[in-house]
Amino acid sequence: MPASAPALVAPPATARDRRWTAILDHAARLFAEKGYEGASLRDLARATGISLAGLYHYFDSKEALLHALQKHTLETVLAGARAAAEGRAPRAALEAVIANHLRYFLANRAAMKVLSHEAAVLSGARGEEIARLKHQYYELCLALVAALAPAAANGGAAREARTAVMSLFGMLNWIYTWHRERRDPDAATLAAEMSALFLDGWTPVRAGAAPVPVATKRSNHGNRHATARR
Repeated sequence: MPASAPALVAPPATARDRRWTAILDHAARLFAEKGYEGASLRDLARATGISLAGLYHYFDSKEALLHALQKHTLETVLAGARAAAEGRAPRAALEAVIANHLRYFLANRAAMKVLSHEAAVLSGARGEEIARLKHQYYELCLALVAALAPAAANGGAAREARTAVMSLFGMLNWIYTWHRERRDPDAATLAAEMSALFLDGWTPVRAGAAPVPVATKRSNHGNRHATARR
């Protein structure tokens, strides 16, 4: 797999494409800094050096700009995840998807923040398209996690797979709030550590110990305890 993350947008082929790329890049940083509601197209015009009329030539509204940014971010990550998972066994495929996710988002922190914070802004057809892309990514990860889970006649494995995937997304999508380049691991090391944590658990992997039964209280008079069954 390549060591570097893809850019926010593919290398532009024309002057128009290059300007479109510059607008999206500046918009990601502006929305990340000020929030979607706090940023204006006039702010973006100043940041890009493009006139307000020039911006409207590319995007007819601020919402259209946000939609383009979120759509491209999701399409890039989804395409990278599919390519990373192709031809691999479920565990290796999931590890590759995690690495793709972290590599992209650590290289594009502003876009990651906008995607996480402005999820509910888009409505109508634009919102539906973003929701479909997110669901496709969820389904890809769910299939890989489910392939690792034991079959369960009562549907418990399917329920647990969903819980696991949503927990994984929670772990991955908020790294921009705490990750510091000089203190924390790079994308490759972080991907290996998070994959081990997600797939194997913290205590058994790090301490080499078997899971310890959890003591639970019974409500009968409040003075009897039982050890949870494994």
